[in-house]
Amino acid sequence: MDHDAPHQPLRGIKRLSLGALSGLLAGYAAIAVAELVSAAVRPESGPVVAVGGAAIDRTPPAVKDWAIRHFGTNDKLVLQLGILAVLTVLALVLGALATRWRLAGSLGVLAFGVVGALAATGRPDSTSAADALPSAVGAVVGAGLLYWLTGRLGHTDRPQEPGAAEADRPDTGWDRRGFILAATAAAAASTGAGLAGRALNSSQGQGAVASRGNVVIPAPSSAAAPVPRGAALRIKDISPFMTPNGDFYRVDTALVVPKVDATTWRLRIHGKGVERELTVSFADLLKMPLIERDITLTCVSNEVGGPYVGNARWIGVRLADLLKRCGVKPPSRGGPADQLVARSVDGMTIGSPVEDVLDGRDAMLALGMNGQPLPFEHGFPVRMVVPGLYGYVSACKWIQDIELTTFDAYDSYWVKRSWAREAPIKTESRIDTPKPFGRPKSGTVMVAGVAWAQHRGIDKVEVRVDDGPWEEARLATEDTRDTWRQWSYPWQAAKGNHTLTVRATDRTGETQTEKRTDTIPDGASGWHSVVVTVD
Repeated sequence: MDHDAPHQPLRGIKRLSLGALSGLLAGYAAIAVAELVSAAVRPESGPVVAVGGAAIDRTPPAVKDWAIRHFGTNDKLVLQLGILAVLTVLALVLGALATRWRLAGSLGVLAFGVVGALAATGRPDSTSAADALPSAVGAVVGAGLLYWLTGRLGHTDRPQEPGAAEADRPDTGWDRRGFILAATAAAAASTGAGLAGRALNSSQGQGAVASRGNVVIPAPSSAAAPVPRGAALRIKDISPFMTPNGDFYRVDTALVVPKVDATTWRLRIHGKGVERELTVSFADLLKMPLIERDITLTCVSNEVGGPYVGNARWIGVRLADLLKRCGVKPPSRGGPADQLVARSVDGMTIGSPVEDVLDGRDAMLALGMNGQPLPFEHGFPVRMVVPGLYGYVSACKWIQDIELTTFDAYDSYWVKRSWAREAPIKTESRIDTPKPFGRPKSGTVMVAGVAWAQHRGIDKVEVRVDDGPWEEARLATEDTRDTWRQWSYPWQAAKGNHTLTVRATDRTGETQTEKRTDTIPDGASGWHSVVVTVD
């Protein structure tokens, strides 16, 4: 007898498996339809992005730091894959549940739609209740599809006579052909909706891409001097003195890189001590005197010896000039504001000390990076760059608003999450070569790397082999005190296991401390060392 024939009861593992498949198809449909609806709202309102952003906002700083250390720039991809994995499991469970309690399973799908809608409207960059639509519409479609598909399996959620055995519970037969056709049609329609949504979301960024392609950055009125001869050492495996745009580290919370059209972008400057509020366009900035400077940036999440530091040539408008045009004074000259809060189009807030921005350093609103308009990943059309401060208190990307306020009145995004209010970059150094656990040959081995103490400059780098004395390394020529310096040390390596350690001294005479500290709350400290085996 064919138990899968139409109108025959479907029970056991097969019923649960088909129910789980129904749940998976319903979840797929919900995500695909939400992607399509988000194209009519904005890409960031999609449920995966919204829930991912909410997860980032609520993740403890130590966990975020761990994710950055272990996954690097792939941390966002890992988060999104994790969300999809969780949604997949939940969809399978709800589908299996719906084989017995059809309505309950469908309501479960709706509940997750509510979670997505709340996450979308609760994001810092959300400005409209319409952000809830993708999750809501997707959930309604997913719930309806699950209810429909499990109906094709026959259902057991109808009343049961008191005292009746489970085996006597009423059950309708299942329609195999109808189920297969319905499931196939649902999968095809969902795929079409998802592809259409992705295409439409991608097309929305074409205006921004075109605006970037049309940018011609004028020659700066204050150009950077050529990189001095001897600043870039020709040593294998040492970090290049200038970091190419494609290799420059990226650490931020944006799951979807904002695509901002430079022709419609505006920046507003307002707040305490602002005598004349100012709103400027990208075209306005291009007409202003531009400065070009070589500046090394460092992320506060960079561990000792870590990769989140890079050097680039930036071009932009001096931030102090704009602030002075608005009548802003530093606290040392009677200004009422001691914090500059920069706001990004994605809702990020970054607080910088007003005193530092106005103390004469080359703080700027950067428009270009290494001779090109800013890449989207690094803040196009405009970002902040402040030498000597960790990025989380200075390097606002996709900036659209500057408010002058006080540290007592407002805590920015990262300060609310246990990071320090003020964070000057610590003096640090790194061994680039030989690599950890490398096996160099005995004889002369070139030990080399980089050291940085932005806005103070590096005066000395020393290397120690095992527990021996500190030996001074050869410093490459300094470009500016706002850039890192390469260094090298020719080591006469003897066979065996050895530990190489480096430390740097900045221009104030301070030698980096041996004491190891975590990245939280204001950056890691300690000496970098590598263990090698000399053959």
